[in-house]
Amino acid sequence: MVTIDDTYAEAFRGIFARLVITAQDEKRLARAACTSTALPLTVLGESECGIEKWLSKDETPDGRIGAIIQVWVNYGKEAPARLEKELGKRIRQGILVVPTTRIFNACESGTYIDIMNKVGHCGDGYEWEETRYGRKVINIPIMMGEFLIERRLGYKEGVMGGNVWYFCKSMDDALKIGDKAMDSLSKVDGIITAFDICSAGSKVETKYPEIGPSTNHWFCPTLKSKIKGSLVPEGVGSIPEIVINGVDIDAVKEAMKVAIDSVRNMKGLVRISAGNYGGKLGPHKVYLKDIVEI
Repeated sequence: MVTIDDTYAEAFRGIFARLVITAQDEKRLARAACTSTALPLTVLGESECGIEKWLSKDETPDGRIGAIIQVWVNYGKEAPARLEKELGKRIRQGILVVPTTRIFNACESGTYIDIMNKVGHCGDGYEWEETRYGRKVINIPIMMGEFLIERRLGYKEGVMGGNVWYFCKSMDDALKIGDKAMDSLSKVDGIITAFDICSAGSKVETKYPEIGPSTNHWFCPTLKSKIKGSLVPEGVGSIPEIVINGVDIDAVKEAMKVAIDSVRNMKGLVRISAGNYGGKLGPHKVYLKDIVEI
């Protein structure tokens, strides 16, 4: 078996909303799910999103095909207000404008966001409330019919930033290994991988704080012969990272285990590790030796 480092992935606190999007057909559903979750931006103080899973007709409130998405913001005193703002942007620009879509809550919790102000009033005062599919929804009149959204969207605390690193011989190997891991993770409930196969792992410190985290130069293969102290092993030409957000620490641990076990015997994989920053980033430490045999 490939070498697995005796290290840990460092993760941090966040809060998330979990939504069901439904649509009349696969084309519209994919458009809404992909557009609304595109572009992770938490490092710039905005939201990070991803598609958790696709749903069949018998798994949704209105009996149409659907998807579960998660929308995250970093934990803090103002987090609920930021989440409300970010939900508004993602829903208004990414889902409401896609024909036939609807939104239902998929996060049962004791804390909720009333989405009327950030989305409901897109009806310009002509919106109304009603009960549909056993849920209290806002009906927003639009030029292609109606847009339904459940008025109260739940949110709660989860874990952001769990991760797995793959030290691969080549770019082609990295893509194959990353794709296999992502395929396996699609079967894990409660998690998202907002960056898919991430090609540019970052670090906490940077020379340019105005742009946020910058490249983790110690692990850049193209810098191996140019800097002192490179941590890229001999024979490694590409190091993809998969970043995992989960509804709780157990979901993150399960996802990391799957991300490791599903690829650990693949050709072209030299080593498996994880990213941590000496406790500077967050309070959660997921030790690889605790979730897989190393």
